[in-house]
Amino acid sequence: MVEENWHEARLIPTSGINGADEQERRATSALLAVMTAVREFGRSLTKPFGAPAGAVETFIEVPFLLGESRFYPDGLIRVRRGQKAWTALVEVKTGANELAVPQLESYLDIAREQGFDAVITISNEIPAVAGQHPTKVDKRKLRKVALHHLSWTQVLAEAVMQKEFRGVADPDQAWILGELIRYLEHPRSGALEFDDMGESWVSVRESVRAGTLRATDKGVGEVAARFDALLRFACLSLGRQLGAEVVPVLSRKELAEPQLRTQSLVGSLVTTGQLVGAIRIPGTAGDLVITSDLRASSVTCHVDIDSPREGRPTTRVNWLARQLKSAPDTVRVEAFAMHARGPGAAELLRVVRENPASLIADPARDIKSFRVAMSVAMGPKRGRGRGAFIDSVLAGVDVFYLEVMQQLKAWSATPPKLRPEPSQEAVEQDVPPALVSTALSSQDGAEVAVPPHETTSP
Repeated sequence: MVEENWHEARLIPTSGINGADEQERRATSALLAVMTAVREFGRSLTKPFGAPAGAVETFIEVPFLLGESRFYPDGLIRVRRGQKAWTALVEVKTGANELAVPQLESYLDIAREQGFDAVITISNEIPAVAGQHPTKVDKRKLRKVALHHLSWTQVLAEAVMQKEFRGVADPDQAWILGELIRYLEHPRSGALEFDDMGESWVSVRESVRAGTLRATDKGVGEVAARFDALLRFACLSLGRQLGAEVVPVLSRKELAEPQLRTQSLVGSLVTTGQLVGAIRIPGTAGDLVITSDLRASSVTCHVDIDSPREGRPTTRVNWLARQLKSAPDTVRVEAFAMHARGPGAAELLRVVRENPASLIADPARDIKSFRVAMSVAMGPKRGRGRGAFIDSVLAGVDVFYLEVMQQLKAWSATPPKLRPEPSQEAVEQDVPPALVSTALSSQDGAEVAVPPHETTSP
């Protein structure tokens, strides 16, 4: 018998999953059990929702009566610390199943009657803005009970970051968390990645190319929201690899009113045929901006970086080129001059390396900043795989970060140096006797000393 064909026993097996109900039940039980077993992981998931730091207890399919009907929420989480207890009901969906408004509103009513703190939903739906819920419910039901959402991608990212970067104190608990990660990464677990731009993607894309798209067309808002969800998924995926919190860049108004962001994307799509967004990676020289041009069928990633504030223009260009010594020759570099309007001088990196002056449009003007950009072909398909829009965006982000962004460091001025104090011997040799002192204050307003044996007339 060949051992290569043997399957290793797993704490949370993916075999034997039959149907959506079994898939949801197993995913719920696995997640809640690991939250109890691995203290750090349980804390990382419940802390953002207002739970205290304490022992985590979890239950599945707890029965509740609401009126004359009996409900079975998928799970319940309770965190105790002293006399204080925080409790939340949990509703889970796997695969392509979406959260249902009537069910969520019933759970909110149950939570209010029982004096619970929150209802937490977990599904493959990724809201465009972190903290926003993908399902619209009656806001009156949220007066006393909070409604929170986790995507399975976010759960997986949190598990990986806790195990690989933040650490788990107990080795056995770390192994348990690793088993959950393996389970969630398996296709049969139902914890899917972002894999669809929506049914309106093809029609909107074709209208953009034909120049006939209008803001009132069906599906435009859905495509805009899906693009923001894709950016959020890109943040989670990249953050999982880096062990850092990568977030979309949004204004305060957009965070407070997500519809403003959607309106902005729709307007850009109609007027320019572009979907534009940015993500912020800790420790980098600038934000990573993603531009998906549906007319040109290209995805461009770029970063803006301030130029050094000293040195000649060619010195500043060489400062940037040295940092990009391992970047592809096809990277585009643009230089913006101080107090100049419009686009700057742009060239491919291979030209800049050979001739730094190619980025200097006016030698009399200092360079204010640079833009470094890389473009890839845009996939037209709505799903995942070869030739898909989602994969072209994700691949563009990963390659640009690997080959460009992680090489760049912001310029910083050289710290000023202290003025060295001259030695006593040097002072006595070079300075008149009346000024023999290393103290700077003694050199101001000194008078000629009168020898003791000499007197001055009145």
